Formats: sequence, C-alpha cells, structure tokens
Amino acid sequence: MSNAKNTSDAQHPRHDPEHAEDRRADDRASPMQVLRHARTQLAELTGMAAETVSSFEQTEDGWSLEVEVLELARVPDTMSLMASYRVDLDPDGQLTGYRRVRRYERGRADSHRPGGR
Repeated sequence: MSNAKNTSDAQHPRHDPEHAEDRRADDRASPMQVLRHARTQLAELTGMAAETVSSFEQTEDGWSLEVEVLELARVPDTMSLMASYRVDLDPDGQLTGYRRVRRYERGRADSHRPGGR
C-alpha cells in the first residue's frame, strides 16, 4: 500500500471533479473551459488581463477567439488604450498563437462606412 497521491488529476485540471460541468461527455474541453483557459494563458504571456471575449468560434484546428485587453490605463477611463487580440488554441484549449489585430481608445466606437469603404 502506498501513500503516494496520484498527481495526474492535479496536472490535468480537466479531470477535476469540481469543474466536471465544464467537460463534455467525450472529455473534450467545453466552450466555457476554453474561454477561461485562453484568458489565463493570454494574461500570463502578455501581462495584460483580458476584459472581454468579443468573438469565439470552433475551427478545424481548435478554437479562435478575439479578446479585448486594457493596454494603457488613462484618466479619464474613456481615454484608456484598449487592444483586440486574436487568440488561437488547439482542440484541448492550449494556446498556439496570438496577435494584436487592433488598438483603440476605450471611448471610441468602430466607424462603419456604407459599402465597406
């Protein structure tokens, strides 16, 4: 008899019974688990916390998200510099790449031009 604890569950949070509702029956990452993990991974890599996820889709290669982050806080807050990052993940929710796709002031709305011009 051994007192050694099996560390497999600790190393792989997807087997954590507390988050069982985040797993699908076939043990793939659920969308909510992918979102949470993507935000955490991006924050670790960039040092910037994700504020929102503005787009999320499953792709042939895994998942693709667009994440909004605060890049530079200013006063007033509406002048803070925000950025959108495209984040790509594999089917298990592990980050495979990211890139900044745009920067904008928090208080600015996207400009929409008729006809896409």
